Amino acid sequence: MIQKPSVFWWLFYFCGMNEATRAYIEAHLNEDVSLLALGKAPTGVDKAFALRQIEARQLLQKKVPSWSTNAELWFPPRLSLEQCSSEITAMYKAGLVGGDTFADLTGGLGIDSWYLSKGFKHGHYVELRPALCDLARHNFDVLNADIEVHNESAEDYLGHCPVLDLIYIDPARRDLYGRKTVAVSDCTPDVVQLQDIMLEKAKTVMVKLSPMLDLHQALMVLHKVKEVHVVAVTNECKELLLLQQRDAVGPVSIHCVNLLTGQEAVEFTKEEEDATPLCLADTIGKYLYEPNAALMKAGCFKVLAHRYGVEKLHKNSNLYTSDHLVANFPGRIFEVEDWAPFNKKVGQTLLSDVAKASIAVRNFPLSVAELRKSFKLADGDSTYLFATTLKGEKKVLIKTKKAASI
Repeated sequence: MIQKPSVFWWLFYFCGMNEATRAYIEAHLNEDVSLLALGKAPTGVDKAFALRQIEARQLLQKKVPSWSTNAELWFPPRLSLEQCSSEITAMYKAGLVGGDTFADLTGGLGIDSWYLSKGFKHGHYVELRPALCDLARHNFDVLNADIEVHNESAEDYLGHCPVLDLIYIDPARRDLYGRKTVAVSDCTPDVVQLQDIMLEKAKTVMVKLSPMLDLHQALMVLHKVKEVHVVAVTNECKELLLLQQRDAVGPVSIHCVNLLTGQEAVEFTKEEEDATPLCLADTIGKYLYEPNAALMKAGCFKVLAHRYGVEKLHKNSNLYTSDHLVANFPGRIFEVEDWAPFNKKVGQTLLSDVAKASIAVRNFPLSVAELRKSFKLADGDSTYLFATTLKGEKKVLIKTKKAASI
């Protein structure tokens, strides 16, 4: 069902965005919104609208820079901005698919719809909230995007939509009371219940899930999954993307990417991980390696050691070592300065010349806070300490620095 724009919202935005308001926004674009709210706006300026647009464009400067600089686009309240995809992750998704037609069943701000549309001839944006639909119509018109707006639920749209090349869905991870959900089936819309009809309506279904959700649990309840993409940005895991296909057979291909780092993408299967022998180090070598966030989330551990020629410190520590530098390792690389068994004397020996350090705990009984308190260490500086466990359950503290060539 395609609905006409809400009269209230169109009047609100047209009245809000007059020349005086537009000039006010541009003049104060880089100022503190909370301070602007205390002051008086010039005559003719819709202050509430202007402040919301200034705040939105500031929030989007890093997240969606190309939209933040476009003075013709309009933005909703803060929550929708916080929930939207970033430009870099939206571009990554768009690079995975293409065809004639697609539908975004959870339109929101429209970032994903816009970037997906670049690989398709025609798109459909589906959103239950009328205000967001009005904004999407305006913004897609400004962007000259061939995207049709549907003000209805995903479930209703699926009941009458045409056959598509792609359906994209990004279910909300909160329940009716605003609490974060844990299971995939608790998301809204319920992708588990909708997956069969989505696969009837589209050749490919792309499901975006929060990185807080369990990937392997998702693979148990979602069928016909062909690919998984674990997407991190500068070592922060942002999205889990599951691509379902009607004709999917065989093992699921898992892709781990760490965008904006230049690190290699790693592709593997769970079957390959399970079949790869565990290679444990007898001691700590000259270099220490910490896998990036995408690899950690995906559970790529034994395959990682095998492919990059490094050894794992312990089956549960997820740290690696080698005597030679593996410069293309997909993660952080450190040069080991020294290490020692963890005991009461380690503060007087290994840490005698350390006043400040970054501390990481991997498979270790004490927390970072407890270690800082015990050794009276401030945060920062160029020293990196790793508290971990070696083969044989030996607890150690490793003093390192960033590898010089990284």
